[in-house]
Amino acid sequence: MTTPSSPQAPDRAGLLSALAELGQVDLAIIGGGATGLGVALDAALRGLSVVLLESCDFAKGTSSRATKLVHGGVRYLAQGNISLVREALHERSTLLHNAPHLARPLPFVMPSYKCWEAPFYGVGLKVYDALAGSAGLGATEFLNAARTRACIPGVREQNLKGGVKYWDGQFDDARLALALARTAAAQGALLVNYCPVKGLLHENGKVAGLQCEDAETGQAYEVKARCVVNATGVWVDEIRAKDGEATGRATTAMVAPSQGVHLVVDSEFFPGDHALLVPKTEDGRVLFAVPWLGKVILGTTDTPRHDLSREPTPFADEVKFILGEAGKYLRRAPARDDVRSVWVGLRPLVRPTGDEGMTKKLSREHTVLVSPSGLVTVTGGKWTTYRAMAEDVLERCVQDGLLAPLPRSRTADFPLVGAQQGATSRVSISAAPGLNAYGSEAAMVQALPGADIDLAPGLTEAMVRFGARYEYARNVEDILARRSRILFLDARLAAALAPRCAEILREELGGHEPELERFQALAEQYQHLPA
Repeated sequence: MTTPSSPQAPDRAGLLSALAELGQVDLAIIGGGATGLGVALDAALRGLSVVLLESCDFAKGTSSRATKLVHGGVRYLAQGNISLVREALHERSTLLHNAPHLARPLPFVMPSYKCWEAPFYGVGLKVYDALAGSAGLGATEFLNAARTRACIPGVREQNLKGGVKYWDGQFDDARLALALARTAAAQGALLVNYCPVKGLLHENGKVAGLQCEDAETGQAYEVKARCVVNATGVWVDEIRAKDGEATGRATTAMVAPSQGVHLVVDSEFFPGDHALLVPKTEDGRVLFAVPWLGKVILGTTDTPRHDLSREPTPFADEVKFILGEAGKYLRRAPARDDVRSVWVGLRPLVRPTGDEGMTKKLSREHTVLVSPSGLVTVTGGKWTTYRAMAEDVLERCVQDGLLAPLPRSRTADFPLVGAQQGATSRVSISAAPGLNAYGSEAAMVQALPGADIDLAPGLTEAMVRFGARYEYARNVEDILARRSRILFLDARLAAALAPRCAEILREELGGHEPELERFQALAEQYQHLPA
């Protein structure tokens, strides 16, 4: 296992100066979510010169709004997609190995209220175990009613027959994205957040780079690149349209967005360290109750969404569905007033495409497409398989002659920043993570001013300073939504902490405006449930 390099402090002025002085790079990546960051790290480790630009903050979109699960995909097993499940189970093991400070095994229980449910689902989960092989996290077990209650003490007991226990993984998605960004930077990649791409550069009908703009100053930059990757998730069609306009070629929509809604409640509604999964509710959807960082996530939904807001809001019927279904399976049903935070993630579901002859469907989960001008677009997929997606993207770039042949990927056994050699997964799901989330960098955090001043459980003043100095944080939202996860756990608490966070950021960022008022409005949105 390789030891990760110590990350450099990402001074904003230094990043922009480096951006201005760039010559032609091998690879320019648009989008700082899981996919783009995975490509940046893989490419940098193979010796390519890499620049990645993100219009907002890293993982601001879908990549911070997952259900926090590292999983093989039980539902894909039910669909008979064995190869996809096998790949995801392999990647699950790799992710837990490379980021043990941010990911850990998580036991799940499927409660059964009908006699056929436990054997029916249990047989499938035994196949799940077999596909995982040596990468399995624990054996599937059949539980009687008493053991089911012991594992998930918050479950509704009336008519409970038993259950099935199996294993998957859990992680902190936004902090994993930051670890990817910082690891890529330590390997020589240049990553800049709050720097949206405004257009593409073309030479002789081929993509030759991009134009971007610092969102804070309005300063424009040009980046020349041999290969440009569009990894903007649900927003990939916006970049594809820019390519089409420049080359006089019409494009059709590649993504059909779907949104998933998550409600967060206190752990008293579902105590313990096991998660609950209902694989098929009355209308066929899946329901989770997942303990995470001292709270419980209830969700999720799968609803078509036609607008692409950076901060999507739930529909009233989605909230009603989650609370109603949770009430059927939890001993104490949560009500609207019990919800501490509500957040929505947009999933980039890929439409079947026929408008571009160079399309290559790599799997049912993600797609890589190369336009006639050479713009590489990747979308779909899920967090668990981000590393395999990155390999597929670079393989396609080589196949299409956009990059010279490359050495083999090194990411399968490359620890992310903060991982400790020989460490095992230990991130807590029963309490706020505190210093555990920093892994080998905990001592760096403790050495900063305010290490002994708690702002909230799991958040000190020193952690805010660390976010500004080492983790690219530029405003209050960056700190309270993604460097810590308090906005996602308790929006009212996040609003109360915001003024002091803003004061610390002003000290650290030399008077740069930390956007306190905008964050207070955002925190209010995370508290609001539509009627």
